[in-house]
Amino acid sequence: MSLRRSARVASTTTTVTESNVTNGTSSYRKIETSTTAPKKRTRRASAASPNDQTTKPESNGEFTIPSLPATPLPKKRRPGPSESPTKPPPFTPTPSGVGLIAHAPKAFSAEESHPLESLSTLTRPASPHANNAPLSTPGGSRVVAYASSPTKPEDPSPVKKRKAKELVPPDVGTLKPPTSNIDTLLKEAEQYLISVDPKLEGLIGKHRCKIFSPEGLREVVDPFTALASSIMGQQVSGAAAASIRAKFTALFPDTHPSFPSSSQVISKELPTLRTAGLSQRKAEYISGLAEKFHSGELSAQMLVSANDEELIEKLVAVRGLGRWSVEMFACFGLKRMDVFSTGDLGVQRGMATYIGRDTSKLKNKGGKWKYMSEQEMLDLASKFSPYRSLFMWYMWRIEDVDISVMQ
Repeated sequence: MSLRRSARVASTTTTVTESNVTNGTSSYRKIETSTTAPKKRTRRASAASPNDQTTKPESNGEFTIPSLPATPLPKKRRPGPSESPTKPPPFTPTPSGVGLIAHAPKAFSAEESHPLESLSTLTRPASPHANNAPLSTPGGSRVVAYASSPTKPEDPSPVKKRKAKELVPPDVGTLKPPTSNIDTLLKEAEQYLISVDPKLEGLIGKHRCKIFSPEGLREVVDPFTALASSIMGQQVSGAAAASIRAKFTALFPDTHPSFPSSSQVISKELPTLRTAGLSQRKAEYISGLAEKFHSGELSAQMLVSANDEELIEKLVAVRGLGRWSVEMFACFGLKRMDVFSTGDLGVQRGMATYIGRDTSKLKNKGGKWKYMSEQEMLDLASKFSPYRSLFMWYMWRIEDVDISVMQ
């Protein structure tokens, strides 16, 4: 047996053989395993710097390993100086539902063209605390927070009078008086942000928020479509959300590729809805949401007449809609200008950059409020009220541009 062991030890390098003779059988087994790597890797290991062999990336939580010059590197590829050991965090964890919320208009037939035509040509009053997007109703009419400014002589036609009446909900008197109109709202909001902090002028000049632009405020939004799309986009990529939505609308050939109505959705069984790629829970959430719109518990009139706090309170009570989803819907679906979300990590990160913190040093910090506390976010955003929605949108944009625009 001793002769066989000697023959196997002789196949290793001279340095390793001497170490074996000195340390005995226990050391021999460890070295035998290490000598299975190619000689080329052994030479590369011996030439590596001490830092490469004794330090691991910070995210692993391990900082030292034994220093063995003659031991080859492990097979796992070690990241270089400019590489990150893990995938870097996304610019913002905002789910893809936000994009679906902001662009969820409903298609209308030629017979329904009058209300849509009116809303797309007239200049309506607008206010930071009101719905500035026209909302569609199942009957084909539209609901807006304020009546359109008269640009033409009133048409005496009874039909047109009735349709104009449908554009405004009966209880809209609880809203604050309009302070602007949809053609000037964005410009006034931008000027207000700059008046609070002139440093924002460069950032605002580089990025125009189309969501609150005159053309964005003229897009007719179907609230059921926007909220259902938000649920579809939760915890999935943008590509996956788009694929699910396309499969979902295909389940309703009469309206495909437009989104189905709430009454159409409740006519389908949950297993059928799941064939579009929805999980059991998401299928239940969307079906439950459809029931609420179909019964009238949720409606365009209610969404328009509720103030910001009431709106969030009512929608958070719906299964499948968390506070973050409702806040995004209020901002980008209803186009309300003074909604602010502290629960978005991308906003938190952008605000930390905005006040001069080095977010690269804070990203590995534990906890939800790694970049700044919730109270700090609220205090800072309060200065930009009543246009906090736009301020929040620019906090997302900060990470996309050269930081010199903030100096």
